[in-house]
Amino acid sequence: MELKDFKNFCIKTIGLDEITILDRYVLRQVVEIFILGLVIFSSIIFASEAFIQLIKQVTDFGVPPKIAFMIIILNLPAVIAKAIPMSMLLATVMGLNKLCLSSEITVMKACGIGLDRIARPIFIFAILMVLLSFAINEFVVPITGSQSKTLAVWAVGQKNIPDGKKNYTLKEMREGFYIKRFFYVENCQKKYLDNISVIDFTNKGKTQIVQASKGETTKDGWLFKNASIYTIDDDGELMNTSWVAKTNIDFGIEAKDELSKVSEYEYNAKELSKYIKTTQFKKKRDKNSYRIMLYEKFAMPITTIVMALIGIPLAITPPRVRYNRGFLLSIGIIFLFYIIRIFVIPVLGETGIIPPIIAVWIPNIVLATIGYILYDKKAYSVT
Repeated sequence: MELKDFKNFCIKTIGLDEITILDRYVLRQVVEIFILGLVIFSSIIFASEAFIQLIKQVTDFGVPPKIAFMIIILNLPAVIAKAIPMSMLLATVMGLNKLCLSSEITVMKACGIGLDRIARPIFIFAILMVLLSFAINEFVVPITGSQSKTLAVWAVGQKNIPDGKKNYTLKEMREGFYIKRFFYVENCQKKYLDNISVIDFTNKGKTQIVQASKGETTKDGWLFKNASIYTIDDDGELMNTSWVAKTNIDFGIEAKDELSKVSEYEYNAKELSKYIKTTQFKKKRDKNSYRIMLYEKFAMPITTIVMALIGIPLAITPPRVRYNRGFLLSIGIIFLFYIIRIFVIPVLGETGIIPPIIAVWIPNIVLATIGYILYDKKAYSVT
């Protein structure tokens, strides 16, 4: 049997007559790794910052663990949307590389099935993931992000002391270096406090000391009963003494102000666009920052297709290569992508050196160009 006849036989038996089987087989290799990658990258993204911050709130500020867990759950959709492009790259490279190592890609090519045909189900899956990522960012993340922010503001402001805690101390810092307020509670039982002392350094030129024998934690902060308030100047002289039956200290005012800022997780694209148009920004850089948030809502989902485009040629290895290099290639491409983002978006986009919309799309353009050149070379090479 001649090579031409062999190719025709293969096309009729496992190619054009059974397209669905080929699609399902390729997709099975990709989807399994995609799910694994989604779990891995979501965990890495979440653990890099958000989880550490939540642990700090639980240990330092007494945020109830169940509230911290709810904040974790509410933050997951945004994390998953970020992890989709990276998972797509990992799945594409490792899935196809596995087929290469088992010589299945070689057999498919020998049967007349080109790389374009092999890659078609992968691109279709990437498009579906683009739509999924966009839908999550537009319809799910704004709701969960708003609820997460509300819980965070409430938790930071309340500062519950862990029940049964004795000789509890807490430092509220200013600018990360200076003590803003210092708290001491002798005992806490079921939200009721005994022997409370607060030293307040927020007022320039004077220090205020609040002491109370009883108090309790409420949704608005700490409620002191029968509190004595002493005001001392910088020289240690007593300026004023007063007594109040009840007084309330609201915590986390600065944290609340920071949390109240608009973020891409709170609004969808339409709402964020309206916010940019109707808000008078004090600095041009602030406006550019919000414009970048808006453009990234479209650029980041499209990154999924870019990752598939660059992953396919990188996964196709020569027959003599007998090891799976997929994972290392994926990590390298992801590292390159974020290096470009870190340099271009803050340095060039936010400062206005180049238009924010161009800065946001540059990482995709660079990787898409590299991916197209590599794909064209692999798809239409003789080997």
